[in-house]
Amino acid sequence: MKAQVADLKQKFEKAGSIVFAHYLGLTVAQVSDLRRKLKEQNAEMKVAKKTLIRLAAKEASKPEPTEEQMQGDIACIFSFGDPIAGPQAAFTFAKEHKKISFVGGIFDGKLLSQQDATAFAQLPSRLQLLATFMSMVRSPLTTFSSMCSSPLRGFALAMSELAKKKAAA
Repeated sequence: MKAQVADLKQKFEKAGSIVFAHYLGLTVAQVSDLRRKLKEQNAEMKVAKKTLIRLAAKEASKPEPTEEQMQGDIACIFSFGDPIAGPQAAFTFAKEHKKISFVGGIFDGKLLSQQDATAFAQLPSRLQLLATFMSMVRSPLTTFSSMCSSPLRGFALAMSELAKKKAAA
């Protein structure tokens, strides 16, 4: 038992985010597939007793999951690289396998509700955000403004008019 708590504590300390999920009803093959997909994202799924999960969270100075979040059998999904990668992989897997559902989590020292954990899993990854930013930087403002909403178009026009007035003065 002490070894399990020590292992969980280490994972709680090392992880950028932790998501708690129900997983019952999955076949052994499906669980293996989920674990493989998580491993590809530098994440890991660990199943443990709820009391050990709470104890490890407490020892790692993380918020303890609530009683409501610990109903039924719980798996912890730890993300060791990008904090969003593990939840995203599990969320994508859950689209095909309805037996997976988030019940909460921990991110940035705060306890996440079921809704927060689900929303967290749907955020764009760091790489997606960087790619979007780079495409915005690389494209001229006028080209980008034609693809976006009217406030940005208005901003581009206003900047253009300011440049014209400054050049005339």
